[in-house]
Amino acid sequence: MESIMSKADVLLGLQWGDEGKGKIVDVLTPDYDIIARFQGGPNAGHTLEFNGIKHVLHTIPSGIFHPTAINIVGNGVVIDPVIFKKEIDALKKLGVDVNNKLIISKRAHLILPTHRLIDAASEAAKGKNKIGSTLKGIGPTYMDKTGRNGLRIGDIETNEFKDKYNTLVEKHKQLLSFYNFEYNLAELEPAWFEAIEELKQLQFVETEHYLNTAMKAGKRVLAEGAQGSLLDIDFGSYPFVTSSNTICAGACNGLGIAPNRIGSVIGIFKAYCTRVGSGPFPTELDNEVGEKIRQIGREFGSTTGRARRTGWLDLPALKYAVMINGVTELMMMKADVLSDFDEIEVCTHYNYNGKVIDYLPFNIDPAYLSPVTTTLKGWHVDLTAIHSKDKLPEALMAYIEFIEKQVETPISIVSVGPDRKQTIRMK
Repeated sequence: MESIMSKADVLLGLQWGDEGKGKIVDVLTPDYDIIARFQGGPNAGHTLEFNGIKHVLHTIPSGIFHPTAINIVGNGVVIDPVIFKKEIDALKKLGVDVNNKLIISKRAHLILPTHRLIDAASEAAKGKNKIGSTLKGIGPTYMDKTGRNGLRIGDIETNEFKDKYNTLVEKHKQLLSFYNFEYNLAELEPAWFEAIEELKQLQFVETEHYLNTAMKAGKRVLAEGAQGSLLDIDFGSYPFVTSSNTICAGACNGLGIAPNRIGSVIGIFKAYCTRVGSGPFPTELDNEVGEKIRQIGREFGSTTGRARRTGWLDLPALKYAVMINGVTELMMMKADVLSDFDEIEVCTHYNYNGKVIDYLPFNIDPAYLSPVTTTLKGWHVDLTAIHSKDKLPEALMAYIEFIEKQVETPISIVSVGPDRKQTIRMK
């Protein structure tokens, strides 16, 4: 029996999120039977483009558009029923068979309207020290999870659901009383409870049993991460991070898969760096070069619409993410965005407290650290119509080889545009 048990491959972002994971999951889904989200919530915005239409998914896995793949929302995910319902309604309009293709873990936690209020009140109170939260209630929901107060998907099916909801809301009202924050909960609750009724049409399952049984039967599983490794609650640029484990280990506790059941670890990164919200960003270009990257790359958040901060590729940070995730192959996104530059800079080291280092230290605040860069030649070729590796310009191949050598990991895919067809397999 042991010999046929398949392993779960993990796909995750290696930077501060927004690396292009949605597109790659969509490209790879034909190779898998099950796509499973393992952490995060509707702060994710996974963008897929095909047939000239742009789709943005927040909670539902990016394999939902493929006719055969089963999509699982794992126990590590937090779910806002209102946002979830909107996603489902949009998918149904496109003819997607959501009821048969989507499974939700009974152990996944619910985001209540009061979680969102606490998020907004807390962020407003921080003033200029704010973290840059998406205000979706995700942090407060994970706090209730670890504080053992949370409300879970499986509770919906019990007689005590309304009582548990009311108990938690009373606790939240007490918390909100500490802030000078006006709110109207009565306006928010009807839509939430209506969405709960809609959720009841879907399959609630112990997904840890479902996944392990499927893997025993040889089914191929892809675990889809949200956000990025540098936003991990433990290993990211704390406190400017998300509230979950975004790294490979998060797939184990976010899905109920044992560490020895992890197969390939696919790391997605952009040919440059971006960051949304507050927090240190060593290679940030707060100038016309950064603005040029932002405009060409359309670097505006798919969830919030916020302008992303932009900068050159940061190799010490990328090496760090490869190390903590055990990445086995890399995929480089948005190479086409850099086509307009004569020269491209890459950060290879940091000057950290007067010492040159090549790794990511505990504190990456600009008061302690500045980037040391090297300059590579630009390629000045429109990549968007190129479909094979042998047509890629020499300067881009040199850029790819430089990165591979520095991080000691092969790049297997290079993306040259947003459409699923604009994907070049290197190996």
